[in-house]
Amino acid sequence: MPNPQSPVASDQSRLVAASLRRVPLCGYRKPAPGIHPPHLHPDYLASLKRAPAQPLVPIPQTLSEITGPCFQPHHLRIGADLTGQGKGAPLGQKMLLTGRVLDEDGKPVRHTLVEIWQANAAGRYRHLVDQHAAPIDPNFVGKGQLLTDDEGRYQFKTIKPGAYPWRNHPNAWRPPHIHFSLFGPAFSTRLVTQMYFPGDPLLPFDPIFNGIRDEAARQRLIAQFDWQTTVPEEALGFRFDIVLRGRLETPMENRP
Repeated sequence: MPNPQSPVASDQSRLVAASLRRVPLCGYRKPAPGIHPPHLHPDYLASLKRAPAQPLVPIPQTLSEITGPCFQPHHLRIGADLTGQGKGAPLGQKMLLTGRVLDEDGKPVRHTLVEIWQANAAGRYRHLVDQHAAPIDPNFVGKGQLLTDDEGRYQFKTIKPGAYPWRNHPNAWRPPHIHFSLFGPAFSTRLVTQMYFPGDPLLPFDPIFNGIRDEAARQRLIAQFDWQTTVPEEALGFRFDIVLRGRLETPMENRP
């Protein structure tokens, strides 16, 4: 075996590095049509201002998309128990929200950063921009974060959020929902989506939910009630699995 410090070893290292630079990186597979909402959706009035007016500029995939960041438990500052962030218990129906993050082959996505944020039980966010008349809960911050385990599992303890008015159209109310953010191996691979609750009468009237053209894809944004994780006399259980790509992928707000 050549000495690592020898000229021969150095030449071999340079040849390997050069060959790696010449190997084209395969881009991610394009999602099926109808799964993700369009950038411009006229029924969702805010999209009229946010949607790009010019064609998107593709950014070539580089090594930065597969080499970092690498989140560690000590980076997390909030925790996964949204009911224990105040001096007392928050108001509302407690719930355990569990699920798995999976790839297109059904394999677990391990140690990926999952963050959630939501309104309180009265339908108000803990944010200066939210000034509607619902009360602020001093014991509820409304955000949490964790890393999935070796099986891609996550679990948050929280309360069920309330509906809130949002002035998109006459008598407009957003159905209760929880926002999800998932970080892949780089900041550019962050994905954002929303989770809804089964049996909600507001879903047929919500333009954000119905901006997803594919009916089956819309249904994948609705959590399932779960007896297995329901805690007697304490919390209801809901399950929401997230599939990142493929035929059964979860709709995302920021997919191209």
